[in-house]
Amino acid sequence: MAREQQNGHRRVAIVRGLRTPFAKAGTDFARLTALDLGRIVVQELVQRSEIDPQEIDQVVFGQVIPTLTAPSIAREVVIAAGLPRKIDAFTVSRACATSIQAMTTAANAIALGEADVVLAGGTESMSDAPIFTSRPLAQALMAASKARDLPGKLKAFQALKPGDLVPVPPAIAEHSTGMTMGESAEKMAKENGISRAEQDQIALASHQNAARAWKDGFFDSHVMHVVVPPRYEKVADKDNIVRADTSLESLSQLKPVFDRKYGTITAGNSSPLTDGAGVLLMMSEEKAKALGLEPLGYLRSHAFAATDPGDQLLQGPAYAVPVALKRAGLTLADIDLVEMHEAFAAQVASNLQALASKEFAKKAGWSAPVGEVDRTRLNLSGGSLSLGHPFGATGARIVTQALHELKRQNKNTVLCTVCAAGGLGAAVVLERA
Repeated sequence: MAREQQNGHRRVAIVRGLRTPFAKAGTDFARLTALDLGRIVVQELVQRSEIDPQEIDQVVFGQVIPTLTAPSIAREVVIAAGLPRKIDAFTVSRACATSIQAMTTAANAIALGEADVVLAGGTESMSDAPIFTSRPLAQALMAASKARDLPGKLKAFQALKPGDLVPVPPAIAEHSTGMTMGESAEKMAKENGISRAEQDQIALASHQNAARAWKDGFFDSHVMHVVVPPRYEKVADKDNIVRADTSLESLSQLKPVFDRKYGTITAGNSSPLTDGAGVLLMMSEEKAKALGLEPLGYLRSHAFAATDPGDQLLQGPAYAVPVALKRAGLTLADIDLVEMHEAFAAQVASNLQALASKEFAKKAGWSAPVGEVDRTRLNLSGGSLSLGHPFGATGARIVTQALHELKRQNKNTVLCTVCAAGGLGAAVVLERA
């Protein structure tokens, strides 16, 4: 019997998911903005689903590094995609878990009856990341704009030093710790005893599984083709980061990036800077039936958690997972498949270790470990190490991929997790329709 309601709330269906190919920054989508990518994927999803745009009540969309010319990305996507302008839209951000936040925010609105049909997703263009000026230069520019004559405008710049003229890229370090995510991953690898060999093995499995999935046509139904400007002669139809020919030998030859002398984190076992967008079509179970649409699956539960970023920055999923499982009324042993965001192979190994560890359970205040994840059921069609990681879109990619994987494997439940900057973590339990 279908679980039509949970705690008196409407059951939330994920009817369809779609994403662009994911492209390494500076390659296929170098000339596209995050807004371009968001518009493209939303337009395509609406066309493929054949839903009347008038049925859409809300759009929840996210972006991690804002586009300065379009900071309200959700609303701009609605307008750029040509959707009815009456559609409510707002932007969310939760670092790498941004489109998980978009999905769960949409789900809450649907469950409570505030909306029937919602588009939820995210977009990111690391090729178009904003470049800032230094604070002294910004202040000088403001002063010059207020000056009434040329001498006054020139005077505003007299106190500047050469270093004030250097462009400032978006911050890549945690404000609270001063450490980059890669440095934090390196710290986790050392403290948790995660070997270079284990990290490279995780990276290899990611590329092999992704390459196999692409070869088998697994992604064909939920990764669209993008005709690339400015000449529109090239079509991006696959993720361009997947390496079918990679090997443990080639991965082992890569040099550490963040700790060049003693480190184990390399470009091969880290996710690359990526451009891409993804979106989910969500609605109440009743609405899906009324429209004659067959859902991919249902959201059973979700949870967010946080930990000290100065301790284990990317360990958030280990704290979120038991909460999501409890809310779903399940244990880890009940879960058929696991989809875990691969920011770094060291982070994957650390979270798997934590879930199975008695010591970690004691640290977290649990009576027992959550359990051990069977790695033969982990990221069966590849993860962020091979597919790429456009920050705002990864959650939508994982959810779509997870539901299609359930169908391919003829399984019923899947656990999805995402680590995020700031020591944040997300966990979602999905069930097959």
